[in-house]
Amino acid sequence: MNARLTSEVWVAAYLTRCRLADIPAFVVARGDHTAGAVLVKLNTLDGRAVAFQRSFDLMTGERRWVVLVEGNEADVDASVTRQRGTDPDLWVIEVEDRAGRHLLDQPGLE
Repeated sequence: MNARLTSEVWVAAYLTRCRLADIPAFVVARGDHTAGAVLVKLNTLDGRAVAFQRSFDLMTGERRWVVLVEGNEADVDASVTRQRGTDPDLWVIEVEDRAGRHLLDQPGLE
């Protein structure tokens, strides 16, 4: 059996991983503590950003992070705001890294 972490525990673990890698990351919006979806915005501090969301592949059963939107930061922020408007249980995490590191591609974060 594959037990899923609550959203709050996953967010805390992700923020810790980022902190240990010296990547600034913080909660922009808190969602449902148990089952809220999580959106991660990567801000590369050059006016550009990428927002990632988790996707579930029905064919393979795998969960992975996919790009929701990318482009100039204002457009990404507007998209994130729209997402929060339709899903108030959504967590939003912002990562700030000029090199574009987000750690979502590491094992254990899917």
